[in-house]
Amino acid sequence: MNILLVIVFIIGYAMIVFETKVKVNKAAISLLMCGVMWGIYKLASGLPSEILSSQALEHLGASCEILIFLIGAITIVTHIDEHDGFYALTKMVGTQNKVKLLWFVGVATFFMSSVLDNMTTTIVMVMLLSRLIYNRRDLCLFASVVVIAANSGGAWSPIGDVTTIMLWMNGNVTTGPLIKMLLLPCLVSMLLPLILVARRFKTDKVLEKPEVEAEEDPQIRVSRRFSNFVLILGVLGLLSVPILKEVANMPPYLSVMLALGVLWFVTDVCYNRYKRLDEKYEYRVSRTLRHIDMPTILFFFGILMAVGVLESSGVLGRFAASLDSVIDNVYVVSGIIGALSSVVDNVPLVAACMGMYPIPELAEVAATANAAHMMNYVQDGLFWQLISYCAGVGGSMLIIGSAAGVVAMGLQKISFGWYLKNVTFYAMLGYLAGILVLWLQNLIF
Repeated sequence: MNILLVIVFIIGYAMIVFETKVKVNKAAISLLMCGVMWGIYKLASGLPSEILSSQALEHLGASCEILIFLIGAITIVTHIDEHDGFYALTKMVGTQNKVKLLWFVGVATFFMSSVLDNMTTTIVMVMLLSRLIYNRRDLCLFASVVVIAANSGGAWSPIGDVTTIMLWMNGNVTTGPLIKMLLLPCLVSMLLPLILVARRFKTDKVLEKPEVEAEEDPQIRVSRRFSNFVLILGVLGLLSVPILKEVANMPPYLSVMLALGVLWFVTDVCYNRYKRLDEKYEYRVSRTLRHIDMPTILFFFGILMAVGVLESSGVLGRFAASLDSVIDNVYVVSGIIGALSSVVDNVPLVAACMGMYPIPELAEVAATANAAHMMNYVQDGLFWQLISYCAGVGGSMLIIGSAAGVVAMGLQKISFGWYLKNVTFYAMLGYLAGILVLWLQNLIF
């Protein structure tokens, strides 16, 4: 059964990779793959329907948390953009130099994603870039740098990435040591690809302007004051997500729905009270929701549920266990897990690691024959710091390896093949350089 599941996953994954050749939408492929894999698991495992339903619901819940969050965040950012809210931000950039803009975008994304999560940060920055850059190739390169910077920035913060949140909430890592050990490696993993991409603009430094600038209908435009109001309200709503997570332990998907509800309510009240436009020109949230890219949402759902089958069947757990028995080196094991996170979702990979390696007490470590090795698995041990880094940053090596990548793929229609050809090598160099820096830090300190 397990071999058959892996074969189906590989075939489905290959069809997604070559979507342009297959000429079938990747959402259709992922949903078909998901359904076939769950069907095989049901028939071959012989599990009672109650147990199978329980497992499926568990993965459905975890998947829907991400999807609901994604829908809420995309709706908020799209609503801001429809009100021309990013106009003020584009004016703040104030440069037509591609290299300067690239550095601004990379560094800003890196630090924003440590406070906002990497997925929300990617949505905001990619939407901003779409208002500044009109050349298709340049826009894809800039969006790819955003993906790398968002994943690197999210890895060193306990609230910046879903995997670090998992490790932090479970007690595998704590805030101070995590930031202390991972800030520099994560920064290096972002800076090296950024430098390499910037070299591609060495002879082409000035941003292109659109050949024909469309004239805006003044009747359609909302006031600049109202546009700024929507921007502030939307950004405050997004910022409230990590704050509510820290203060009230509210799940991020509920927080973003609360933020969307507030934005929806307030803007509807404003339109009802100050009705100056024809109804067809009103930018209400109900109108924004019609423009959400549902194929990308369904693609993400299919991938997450397909990986859920691999987790429920024990494929991921057994692979991790065999990997640990063959390679008794935390750097190599973590590095391979990071590479795998660029192919499959990093959440079940990290969950499998947490299940394989319970946090030992210091007394237990002292009683073992290999105490030095076991120290890697205590709270804030080297293994957990490596997993935080590798699972977060490793996803940048492929466009579908992270939520940030999937968002950028959906918003700017970046193909898997284009990213693989133009960006993967840069991301891989940054990933390996960060591991080297982490190794040197551990050696010295």
